[in-house]
Amino acid sequence: MQIAADLHLHSCFSMATSPRMVPEEIIKGCRVKGITVIGTGDIFHPEWRQMWLNTSVDDDIIVVPTTEVEGTGRVHHLLLFPDFDAAEELAKRFGPVSKDINSNGRPRVNLSGEEILKHTHEVGGIGGPAHAFTPYTSVYATHLSLSSCYGDEPVDLLELGLSADSRYGAGIAELTSIPFLTNSDAHSPEPSKLGREFTVLELTRADPVGVLNAVQMGKIVMNVGFFPEEGKYNRTACSHCFHQFSLEEAEAYSWKCPNDGKRIKKGVVERAQSLSSGPITERPPYLHIIPLSEIIQRSIGMKSPLTRRCKDLYRQCIDHFGNEITILMDIPLEEIASIDNRLSSAIQSFREGKIIIYPGGGGKYGTFEIPGF
Repeated sequence: MQIAADLHLHSCFSMATSPRMVPEEIIKGCRVKGITVIGTGDIFHPEWRQMWLNTSVDDDIIVVPTTEVEGTGRVHHLLLFPDFDAAEELAKRFGPVSKDINSNGRPRVNLSGEEILKHTHEVGGIGGPAHAFTPYTSVYATHLSLSSCYGDEPVDLLELGLSADSRYGAGIAELTSIPFLTNSDAHSPEPSKLGREFTVLELTRADPVGVLNAVQMGKIVMNVGFFPEEGKYNRTACSHCFHQFSLEEAEAYSWKCPNDGKRIKKGVVERAQSLSSGPITERPPYLHIIPLSEIIQRSIGMKSPLTRRCKDLYRQCIDHFGNEITILMDIPLEEIASIDNRLSSAIQSFREGKIIIYPGGGGKYGTFEIPGF
């Protein structure tokens, strides 16, 4: 059984997160998007954990207890659990070494990556680095190797992050046997955020244990996500004015922007290249995707996908065709044209790869253009 899984998101108890990030809205968003497996995110937070336990979930959605934690060195780790009891047990273990485990959706834990994964494995969970290549709070921003962070403890997964795709890790020798995950890291249930990246898994059982088994065994059919250039840390750039530099230029300027004196942040492209030693390992297909709401925005000439006209057309498409993933990938163009000719043409350009990407960097998201719109 093949399913789409988004295993990293945040709750209303995390910083800079929508108050609408509650279980009911997340489940509703999954059905609209076409996501079958959803991570709870923030599962160490006691109130959030209870909200999920009090939520009735139909059999068409599999809920996996998950969380992101910050360990020593400000490295972020993604943890998945087979059930809520395992997550609660680990939260209790981490309580003495965390000041905010009961108040912050993404808590800080005064433990190394090795210690975090050791405890996770002992309660039956799995884990690994979150958004592994970003210039802030990632394993490769702080460490030159996984073993430097995790020691001898097995790493079960690696999350690529919005600024990277599988190619970025395929030439890094130490990652050869580690499955790559693509997740949304959503802070809002809006269609442009929830499920904007997901992983297609092959399950042998339709429950959280089956999901963890599939990840651990590398049963990944496809990764689906942004064009990595759209990520806000893809290219080396000034963190203030966002002017982009080559690696050689950044080094020549001693990583200080000549325009405003602010810090130049190393891009994910350059970071991955510096870590790669080859040979390139074969990975599951990576499908680059753009949220339907953003394609609608471009096709009808609106400034935001949150305008009333965009939302009305999005809802019309979902009501007619079922879910976003199906619309983007499978619905015949002539059927989409029966709803809106402009949208049909824009989706055709997307499917044919006729998209112009303007890369992001330094903390500013990249943008895209659909020629003719």
